[in-house]
Amino acid sequence: MTSEEKKQLLITACKVRIGVIESTHSANSGHPGGSLSSADYLTYLYFKELNIDPNNPSWPDRDRFVLSKGHAAPALYAVLAHRGFFPVKDLLTLRHVGSYLQGHPNMNETPGIDMSTGSLGQGISAAAGMALAAKYMNKDCRVYALLGDGEIQEGEVWEALMFAHHYKLDNLCIAIDNNKLQIDGNVADVMSPYPIPDKLRAFGFIVKEIDGHDFEQIESALNEARATKGAPFAIIMDTVKGKGVSYMENQASWHGKGPNDKEYEQAMDELNARLAELEAM
Repeated sequence: MTSEEKKQLLITACKVRIGVIESTHSANSGHPGGSLSSADYLTYLYFKELNIDPNNPSWPDRDRFVLSKGHAAPALYAVLAHRGFFPVKDLLTLRHVGSYLQGHPNMNETPGIDMSTGSLGQGISAAAGMALAAKYMNKDCRVYALLGDGEIQEGEVWEALMFAHHYKLDNLCIAIDNNKLQIDGNVADVMSPYPIPDKLRAFGFIVKEIDGHDFEQIESALNEARATKGAPFAIIMDTVKGKGVSYMENQASWHGKGPNDKEYEQAMDELNARLAELEAM
């Protein structure tokens, strides 16, 4: 990755975070914390990794992405908008009556959404099915899924992982957004899934642990995933809930509410200052 490529990714991720704040403020609801923690990974996926065409969202040979932690839709919508799937201004319609940007992704309404998600655990199951279908159809496309660390408390997740190993789905790459917080508090206190890497290896996955806010580490992990044959791949991302907005960072209370006017102004001041800093680099 060149320094210019890294700069552009940092700028885009900052704009994605701005989109998260603008949309959840406009909706007066939503899930900013887990959207902000996953913004960097989603930015890299859509701007560097995925073989997709914003002008043809239903292209049969495209790579697929499933947001299994569907409540992080504000981040995915912001990424899709900046990638050209729909106008950035439409982010302000999040959760509004009649908007195609619902609180959770809807593949029947929103350009670029490959799977409707929201009920935790179901997204990874769909992604595994997509990967197996691609194998049967001799397609070269790859399937990516993003899960939350709280989400993997769901039993259905582990059934899907067992399925992925059994069918040797080396075209499937999952990432776990390990921001260590869920709606009820610390993941470890609610129902600990730790140690996550050891459990995934026991289920037959090749595992890479990274800093989920470091683009070079994200790139290295995804390169390794593409090179892996005969087994599915998992990326465990160490992240910060609410990343980029000081008062939201590491606060479980920001799992599922939108910022009020004062909080919105502070967040936008911080993100716009960061954007100006990045653009001046």
